[in-house]
Amino acid sequence: MASRVPVDFWFDPACPWAWITSRWIVEVEQVRAISVAFHVMSLAILNEEKNLSEPVKERQLGPVRVLTAIAQTEGEHLLRDLYTAIGTRIHVGATKASPELVADALAEVGVAPSYLDAWGSEEYDEALAKSHHQAMELVGYDVGTPVIRVEGEAFFGPVVTKAPRGEAAGRLWDGFVLLASTPGFYEIKRSRTANPVFD
Repeated sequence: MASRVPVDFWFDPACPWAWITSRWIVEVEQVRAISVAFHVMSLAILNEEKNLSEPVKERQLGPVRVLTAIAQTEGEHLLRDLYTAIGTRIHVGATKASPELVADALAEVGVAPSYLDAWGSEEYDEALAKSHHQAMELVGYDVGTPVIRVEGEAFFGPVVTKAPRGEAAGRLWDGFVLLASTPGFYEIKRSRTANPVFD
């Protein structure tokens, strides 16, 4: 069997667009020879100059602090399942992030509930910032989440309103890789006219 191409995917579980892209990329793993590693980035860091309200900042920081604590202690291999558990609750379940929501996700994945202590702690903020800036340094600081790196090239996005499935997911991946590997290519964009679809 052909070896799988490593792909890096940076996400913040608070972002609905990153969530849809993540559901696409795990679908791509089923139809193309790639292997995705998940990494944390932070909307709170990205938006730190926007004077966010404390409740919004807490909902953005809390989950990624917990995820970073787990990644640093147990390993990033747990992030995929944790992101799925947290993201499903936030986006599919239309529920605001909270310590209780993250505690439920930890229990589902079988991760120690003690990691919830990181929600309000600054202990892992340096590691979170390092992971975040690793993504931003690849693509520049005028974009957001998600960031994907494949074969030495990295881009923000793609942003889609509904995750393609099956071969449609594979075709989008083929196009993404083609664009990413084109020398001098930087951007393709149009205004969004539809809301995210989480099914």
